[in-house]
Formats: sequence, structure tokens, C-alpha cells
Amino acid sequence: QVQLVESGGGLVQSGGSLRLSCAASGSIVSINNMAWYRQAPGKERELVADITRGGSTHYADSATGRFTISRDNAKNTVYLQMNSLNPEDTAVYYCSAQVIARPDLLWRNYWGQGTQVTVSS
Repeated sequence: QVQLVESGGGLVQSGGSLRLSCAASGSIVSINNMAWYRQAPGKERELVADITRGGSTHYADSATGRFTISRDNAKNTVYLQMNSLNPEDTAVYYCSAQVIARPDLLWRNYWGQGTQVTVSS
């Protein structure tokens, strides 16, 4: 069984910063891509940023220049540094990871439970 646990969400004023973390645990053999998604009320879940095992990154237009995704492969953890936050960034943020784990050794996509980010104006 693989679990992804996010942390670091909260309430911040417009212009502020937050750093989200997501740690994967369980009988993990390897993790490929890791990503952050978000879902605002009444909207569909959208990709914010993703990162390959080798460190190549991709950002949504809304995140480019303000957010930075990174990962620590030794800790099976992905981070999202969010700067210059504005109220439009208010959402539940989810991490996901492509994981191969024991005992079945199949690639599966896992999701965290989500962490709320609220940006006040």
C-alpha cells in the first residue's frame, strides 16, 4: 500500500508565500513523475506543475514564474514553493505520483488527500 500525505497548506494574505510538501510512503520501489494539481470550488481539477525523476519540470501558465516544483528522491517527497499568491490560487492542492511498489510491481498513479490553500485579498 502506498500513501501520499500533503502538508503546508493554510491561510495566507495576497502576495504571500507557502510551501507545500508531499511525502510518499509504503513498499515503494521507484517513483516516476510527481505532480501538483489543484481544484477550486466549482471548477475541475487542473495541473499546476509536474516533475520527472530526473528533475525536468513543467508548469501551467498560471504557475509559471511564481511557483517552483522540486523533489527529493531519497525522501520520496515533492515540494511546491508558491510565491506571489493571489486569491485566484485558492483551492485544494493535491499531489500525485506514478509509483511502482511491492508486491505487484505495477506502475500505478496515487493521489494524496489534498491540502487547502486559501489566499485572502
